[in-house]
Amino acid sequence: MLVLTCVYVIRDIAALDAYADKDADSNVLLGDVMAEGSSNCLVRSESRLVAAVGVSDLVIVETADAVLVMDKNNAQDVKKIVKRIKAEGREEHMYHTTVHRPWGTYQIVDIGERHQVKRILVKPGEKLSVQMHHHRAEHWVVVSGTAKVQNGEQEILLIENESTYIPVGVVHALENPGKIPLELVEIQSGSYLGEDDIVRFSDRYGR
Repeated sequence: MLVLTCVYVIRDIAALDAYADKDADSNVLLGDVMAEGSSNCLVRSESRLVAAVGVSDLVIVETADAVLVMDKNNAQDVKKIVKRIKAEGREEHMYHTTVHRPWGTYQIVDIGERHQVKRILVKPGEKLSVQMHHHRAEHWVVVSGTAKVQNGEQEILLIENESTYIPVGVVHALENPGKIPLELVEIQSGSYLGEDDIVRFSDRYGR
C-alpha cells in the first residue's frame, strides 16, 4: 500500500541521503526515474516513468495505486494524509495493487462489480492452498512457466497459452513444479469477489 511505502521511505530518508548513490545534483533516484534541473530530491518509482523537472528538496514516491509528493522538511505530515484517507472511507491505507504471499505475489489489474483480473506470480516449487469459493468462478491462463493444477477430480499440467476454468464450488489448487517463476492471469467472476471467500482444505503455510 502507498502508506507503508511512504512510511518506509520517510523512515529511511536520512540513511538514503547518507549512503545511497546520488547523481551529480545530489538526487537519489530509485526505479524508472529521470531528473532534469532538480537537486537534493529522493524519487522512487515502482511501476512507471517518473520525471522530476526543476524541483528541489522533494520526496516523490510513485506506486501503482497512488503518488506522494512532499517537501523533505515535512515528512512527518504524511500522517495527516493517512488520517484523511481513513476519515473519508478510502482504502489506500489498507490495500496495495500488488500483494505479497508466501508463495509469491498477485497484482490486481482490473476490478469491477462482478469481475476481477489478477496477475499471479508463483515462485518455483511453491503451491497455493487447496481451496474453493462459494461465490466466484475462476479462469486461469498461463503466460509463462508451468502450472500444476488440481481442478476438482482432475490434475493437469498447463504450459504457456493454455488455460483452465474452475466453476463455483469446485475444489482447486495451483502449484509451480518448475525451475522458473510461473506467471498467469486469473479472471474472477461472480457475485462476491472478496479475499475472505476462501475455504481452505490444506495449506503448507498453515493459514
